[in-house]
Amino acid sequence: MRFSICNLGCKVNAYEAESVASLLEKKGWQRVPFDEEADAALIFTCAVTNTAAAKSRKMMHRIKNSWPDCITAMVGCYAQIDDGMLEEAEIIVGSSHKKSLPLYLEEYLETREKIRILDDLKETPFEFLSADGFDSRARAYLKIQDGCNQFCAYCVIPYVRGRERSMAPEAAVKEAVRISKDYKEIVLTGIHTGRYGREYNVTLAELMERILDQAEDLKRLRISSIEVTELDDHLISLMKGTDRIARHLHIPLQAGSDEILKSMGRPYTTDEYYEKIEWIREQMPGISISCDLITGFPGETDVLFEETMAFLKKCRFSFLHVFPYSPRANTRAAAMKNQIDPRIKKERTARAMALSNELADEYRKQWTGRETVVISEEIKDGYTTGYTSEYIPVLIKAELPHGEAFRVRLTEYKDRQMYGELL
Repeated sequence: MRFSICNLGCKVNAYEAESVASLLEKKGWQRVPFDEEADAALIFTCAVTNTAAAKSRKMMHRIKNSWPDCITAMVGCYAQIDDGMLEEAEIIVGSSHKKSLPLYLEEYLETREKIRILDDLKETPFEFLSADGFDSRARAYLKIQDGCNQFCAYCVIPYVRGRERSMAPEAAVKEAVRISKDYKEIVLTGIHTGRYGREYNVTLAELMERILDQAEDLKRLRISSIEVTELDDHLISLMKGTDRIARHLHIPLQAGSDEILKSMGRPYTTDEYYEKIEWIREQMPGISISCDLITGFPGETDVLFEETMAFLKKCRFSFLHVFPYSPRANTRAAAMKNQIDPRIKKERTARAMALSNELADEYRKQWTGRETVVISEEIKDGYTTGYTSEYIPVLIKAELPHGEAFRVRLTEYKDRQMYGELL
């Protein structure tokens, strides 16, 4: 039997998709590219924006139109919403029981009866999934946390992912040790990664210490994203004390206006955010700090948007992830007055993305001439691609084995690309 997988969501989705792929392959299924005919197609959906939800439906219709006999399984956040838009799918599995997807496929093949698995997520335990294959042959992801208790005004994730829950520390360390045999870099990921381990009385920093102590083959440990309120002395001290933790922190901001942050339900002010990142830079000069930004949130006037743009420049981010605000059903923001015209959202998004390029150029140029470590990923046209600890992509004029750490001098930044030479 042949299967294909399409991931439309975040790094957590990507990890879960690869975990399910590994389970299917162990049962004898053969994986094929998503644009090839298969007996089953698994689509890992996203619900963060209306656009993401639309892409999920589009992919389902694409499969149905191309290969009517293909079993279509819609999985994850948008599937959990169950808004009736995915009824064509033979299998719908929400934000739990993904580990059982191979069994659901076998059940459908036997009974030809549609399957719907949509649990109440309030008391759902953490679902441990082990992954083996990743897009990058050098970097692996490890999902250590799921769910969110924050309930920001714009966000549907607490409703589709459930409450905060974590992988047991012993299991997380064991999995990290296993993965590190094949991958030199591990990215710790979750929906609210910085809240890891509350039910085990273990912090994220303590887990990272255990991983570094036991995963001797691991060259680099990276945090996918962490809230500014969760960056404490212990974590920064740990990062400062070892070069095995990536010098990059992705710290969601969402808005650079206190009025909008309050309306969003974010638990900090711009002054608090700025004070924290400047403190981090004092501890680790040169560290890369990036952020998420939402443009066009309800009530964001031209004046408030300009406040945000000025704050982004003040913070000197290394790059931005920019998203236009998208109303999601059942969230507080969807019912707010002063919704922003889509054309204005588009204009503001374009301006913020242009600023992101400017900030990235400014940050990366300062690295020209420096020596650093690059973990190689793939070879193309005689160049090896890889990333520095600061998450700067580098092209090296050499064909190097993948997944190894190399000392490199960063020689030139040209046309938004950093080049390096092997030392």
